[in-house]
Amino acid sequence: MTALGVVGAVVQPLLVVAGSPLLVGVTRQTRARLEGRVGAGVGQPWRDLRKLLGKERIAPRGTSEVFRVGPLVLIATVTVVAAAAPLVAVESGIEPLDDLFTVVALLTLGAVALALAGLDTGTAFGGMGASRELTILALVEPTLLVAIFALSVGVGSTDLGSIVAAALRDPVRVITPASLLAAVALVIVVVAETGRLPVDNPATHLELTMVHEAMTLEYAGPDLAVVELASAMRLSVLLALLANLFAPWGIATTLSPLALALGVAAIVAKVTVMGVALAAVEVFLAKLRLFRVPELLAGSFVLALLAVASSFLLA
Repeated sequence: MTALGVVGAVVQPLLVVAGSPLLVGVTRQTRARLEGRVGAGVGQPWRDLRKLLGKERIAPRGTSEVFRVGPLVLIATVTVVAAAAPLVAVESGIEPLDDLFTVVALLTLGAVALALAGLDTGTAFGGMGASRELTILALVEPTLLVAIFALSVGVGSTDLGSIVAAALRDPVRVITPASLLAAVALVIVVVAETGRLPVDNPATHLELTMVHEAMTLEYAGPDLAVVELASAMRLSVLLALLANLFAPWGIATTLSPLALALGVAAIVAKVTVMGVALAAVEVFLAKLRLFRVPELLAGSFVLALLAVASSFLLA
C-alpha cells in the first residue's frame, strides 16, 4: 500500500458518490435533447435523492432482513470497488481488492443481494425481475472475467492497476486484436450490467418489460434512494473501468497535486463522454425481447473467448 493508493482510495469513492447522480442526469438530458424534449436538467437525480431521503422508510409486510439489508449490501460493494479500482490513481489503496476476480465477485454480490431482496417481497413482479436479473447476471459475469483476463495475459497479472499501468507504458497494447475484441465484449457487458438499452430500459414504466426496476418496486424513501444511488455508482464505476483499461491516459501515477487533479479531470471527462455516447446510441435502439438477450450476451462471450485466444496466439 502506497501513499498514492491511500489518497486514491479516499478520493475515488467521494468522486463516484458525488458524480454518479450527475452522470445519470447527463444521460437523461442527452436523451431528452435528442428526442426534442427540454429535459429536467442535469441536477434532477440529486433532487430526487434528496426528496427520497426526506420520506418515511416503509417495508412490505412479511419481508425479512434480506429486504432491508439488500440496498446496503449493494451500495457497500460498489463503494469498495470504487475505492479499490484504478480510477483516478493507478495504484490501489486496498491492494487485495483490486484483483479482477475480487472486483467481479463484489459486483456480483451486490446484484445477487438486490435480487434476493426482490424475491423476499413475495410479489409477482419482484420475483420476475429477480429471475431475469440472475439470468442476465449468469451470462454477463463470465464474459466480464474472460474479457479482462484477455488483457491480463500479456501483463502476467490479474491486478487491475497492473493492467492499466501496462497500457500506460505500452500504448500499442490498446490496438492489438485481443484488446479490440475484449473492448467490444466489455461494451456489451457494461450495457447489460447497468440495465441500459437494448438489454433493459431504465426509463420504462411497463411492468412486464422491467428487469432492474421490477426488483425495486417495493422500496420507498431512504431505501429507494440508496438503491438509486448505488445503481448510478455502478454505472460510473463500470464506465470508468472501461475507459481506463483501454484509454488510461491522464490517470495519476504520482502523488503530486497536479497529477491528482489531472487524474480527476481525466476520468470525469472520459466518463462524461462515454455517458453522452451511451445515451445518444440509446435514442436509436429499441429494447430487445427477453429471449433475444441471451443471444447478444452469448455473442459477447464468444468475442471474449476470441480475445483470450488472440492474446495467447499473438503474444
